[in-house]
Amino acid sequence: MSALKVALADDEPLARARLGRLLREAGCEVLAELPDGPSLLAWMEQAPPLDALFLDIHMPGASGLELVAELKDPPPVVFVTAFSEHAVRAFETDAVDYVLKPISSERLAKTLAKLRRQEVPRRSPAELKAIASPSRFPVKAGDGHVFLDLRRVSHFEVEDEEVWAWSQGQRHRTDWTSLAEVEEFFPEAGLVRIQRHLLLRPEAVLGLKPLDGGRASVRVAEGVDLEVSRSVTPKLKELLGL
Repeated sequence: MSALKVALADDEPLARARLGRLLREAGCEVLAELPDGPSLLAWMEQAPPLDALFLDIHMPGASGLELVAELKDPPPVVFVTAFSEHAVRAFETDAVDYVLKPISSERLAKTLAKLRRQEVPRRSPAELKAIASPSRFPVKAGDGHVFLDLRRVSHFEVEDEEVWAWSQGQRHRTDWTSLAEVEEFFPEAGLVRIQRHLLLRPEAVLGLKPLDGGRASVRVAEGVDLEVSRSVTPKLKELLGL
């Protein structure tokens, strides 16, 4: 297994040094340890392809959330912060994980496992842009269509032979009539059928709560919780590193 190539940004010197040390001890190749947002943006202009970017949220110059919005073709992002209230906004940026300080080596191991599950061959920004279009798909908008990116979708739901794509707590009607068509369109996306009528993108999960009978409930947006069947719950927990 090749070492994950990562960079990190945190304005607290001790926290930055500790995270860098933990990442190296976990076998990662740390390419940069930066003190603030502007430094990160400048470094990213010439940075090699990364497997992950670890960001503090509260930093001078630009917050971690603002940095992600400014980056073109950002790598997978992990937020490491002392504040839990930003979790929903962080996952709306399609972050891989949201970890509270002080981070432990055990918790970091779960994050790195998530990153390795979604690792793809490293490509240049131009190559990444060229392969990004297959993740887009049309949804209905009035008399026409607009395009939605799969990375912004939490799950798909079928109802009366109509498939709806959910993004940031809102649903959009697609041209598909079954979840099997969605799975065929995105064969490598790792979508999980958690109920007969629900197809989940595991990376969109904000939290998981056990239910009676071996079932579980996952939160994918503010006020949007989905029930996971008993047969699928163990597999999903494994995918989430739980």
